[in-house]
Amino acid sequence: MHSISTLIRQRRAIFPKSYLDKEISAELITEILENAHWAPTHKRTEPWRFKIFHSLKSRQNLADFIADDYKQHTNPDLFSEVKQNEISGKPLQSACTIAICMQRDPAQSLPEWEEIAAVACAVQNMWLTCTAYDIGSYWASPGFINRMGSYLDLADGEKCLGLFYMGHIDPSLQIPGLRSPLADKLRFMK
Repeated sequence: MHSISTLIRQRRAIFPKSYLDKEISAELITEILENAHWAPTHKRTEPWRFKIFHSLKSRQNLADFIADDYKQHTNPDLFSEVKQNEISGKPLQSACTIAICMQRDPAQSLPEWEEIAAVACAVQNMWLTCTAYDIGSYWASPGFINRMGSYLDLADGEKCLGLFYMGHIDPSLQIPGLRSPLADKLRFMK
């Protein structure tokens, strides 16, 4: 039990600028996603879907989409080339970027929030697996994900919930965990 508690408490959002220039193998990406696949899912709808940008070409294409989207949807008076390069550079700083998607149960046999919660559990499994392998990761939910439908070739009822950036990190990197006291959030009922 000690190791799972330690792993959970060591999980951090680690941003692409901290990633090393080191490949993540396809086998390891598959293991990370296999662990995601074992998340809890009400009525076994298994709503998680993953679009994987692993090759340099696919990550460059994603970066180009992000840059173009930023330019198209930013007021010219507010446009910043520095900001454009910052947000579009993240897939290229990462060894792998995964679009986190949710496929709504066609029968809508349960509330949508339960499908989203199942995907979030899958992402937590990914995050913990990354932590165990000294892979930094970060779930981003920028506004442009709502405009990625045709780019990602989403199916009917499928939506993008964010991008999961991943990259190896220096194992000595220590990022302190910040939490307020648990006691502030507890109320034992009578």
